[in-house]
Amino acid sequence: MLEVNKITGNKYRVIVKEKNNYSDHIVSIEPDYYQKLTEGKVSKDELLKQAFEFLLAREPAGSILSKFDLKDINRFFPEFEEEIKKQLK
Repeated sequence: MLEVNKITGNKYRVIVKEKNNYSDHIVSIEPDYYQKLTEGKVSKDELLKQAFEFLLAREPAGSILSKFDLKDINRFFPEFEEEIKKQLK
């Protein structure tokens, strides 16, 4: 289960709950990057849920950084932007 809560304008808290595992993440989303990925067609909450689904398909929740900017995902997974755009269509 994924829970997304807005902290401030561009900062969100994402909680991942899986069976006996729990992880807590603070994620920033710059407005221009949000637009690049979504063209404003989905909410930031939905973008974060999809981004975490992408990450969880590749690594366990405990391996995901506790604090990061959304665009950092692309540094570790170069296919992220292309994949997330496909998922959001």
